[in-house]
Amino acid sequence: MLLEYFKAKALLDKFGIKSVDAKYVKTPDEAIAFANGDAIVLKALSDKAIHKSKAGLVMLNLDSEKAIREAFSRLSENAKPYAPYKILAQKMSSGGVEAILGGNTDEQFGKVVLIGLGGVYVEVFKDTALRLCPLTRYDAIEMINQLKAKDIITHNGKATSMLVNLLMKFSKLFEKSNVKEVDLNPVFIRENDYEVVDIRMII
Repeated sequence: MLLEYFKAKALLDKFGIKSVDAKYVKTPDEAIAFANGDAIVLKALSDKAIHKSKAGLVMLNLDSEKAIREAFSRLSENAKPYAPYKILAQKMSSGGVEAILGGNTDEQFGKVVLIGLGGVYVEVFKDTALRLCPLTRYDAIEMINQLKAKDIITHNGKATSMLVNLLMKFSKLFEKSNVKEVDLNPVFIRENDYEVVDIRMII
């Protein structure tokens, strides 16, 4: 069963993993009020829609009332085939390098943790590293070093240390919860911080 978005977000919070500010909105006015002058993203969430972007269910960088109203209308139309759905507003992330953190439950080996280059690059480059859960700190460092895109994702020492700590928190979440599958993609990695943008958990 797919875990409801804010229950998944609360689980991230519990284990100290930061995710972008978000709120369900029912009208364009609610979305505009949430934006409060900032750029936002609108997404239609439905159990029937696995690839939201491909289905036209994600509207990015909405930086004006007009853009929000138009995007809300288009999104509502695009989401009709996937009803029931909810519209989620998120603050637009300020960018960074896109990474993916994932977890799956293997019948033979148990829970397995994944890290790699995220966003659309996951399927293109397939640059990922896997380890059994729970991770040791050595495991986390080795996973990062294994990536061909290591120098892109961890472009300085602070980013490397931060990503190791994030991997350890993610491993603990996956180990201690009843989550069977999890995808955090993308996770924006910046020089001094990170932000989880998309959350998908199956329990």
